[in-house]
Amino acid sequence: MLGFRDPALFAFTVLVLNATPGVDLVFTIARTLQQGIRGGLAAGAGISAGCVVHALGAAFGLAALMATSAAAFNVVKWAGAAYLLWLALGMLRSAAWPAAPAARANSAAVPTSLAATFRQGLLTNVLNPKVAIFFLALLPQFIDADAPHKTLAFLALGGWFVAQSALFLVVLVLAVAPLRRWQPRAGVRRALDGVSGLLFLGLAARLAWAERA
Repeated sequence: MLGFRDPALFAFTVLVLNATPGVDLVFTIARTLQQGIRGGLAAGAGISAGCVVHALGAAFGLAALMATSAAAFNVVKWAGAAYLLWLALGMLRSAAWPAAPAARANSAAVPTSLAATFRQGLLTNVLNPKVAIFFLALLPQFIDADAPHKTLAFLALGGWFVAQSALFLVVLVLAVAPLRRWQPRAGVRRALDGVSGLLFLGLAARLAWAERA
């Protein structure tokens, strides 16, 4: 009725995309290891909220604007790269100059509340223009050309994507959370902060050099 086609292929495509290493996957794992299940779920909720923004943008034309306007694309791209760089520097600072627990809790590496984690997840997703372009490129492939209500079809597929992605992130958090029981030495914790910081630094660089599809 909504003009879908190949729903099984769509579900498989979403699963593959969710499992592909990227900002959302790395961020969710990092916050789960730092804050436990509640922190991981807050990160996943923020990312899912960001996907809702992109789905609405694709349905109502904002993604199309970024696909055709270099200026709009670059504004979002550089804002996203700057934000990822800020997160990376916070993690690298924690690795290079370990502080007391109270000071670490106030650093950019580990947010002080679940609300802050949610906001970080939201911003890392919303400020990634490649996600917006992805929605615009993927969803039309699964909508019939003669669908009576294409905007409704966009919204429905976007909702499916958000729900399936959120479920994937919940499973990921529950799978990663047991690793938090392992209490590494201070040097190992610093090394993990350093690796996470370098990963986010690389993701920031990749986003900064991204071109419109």
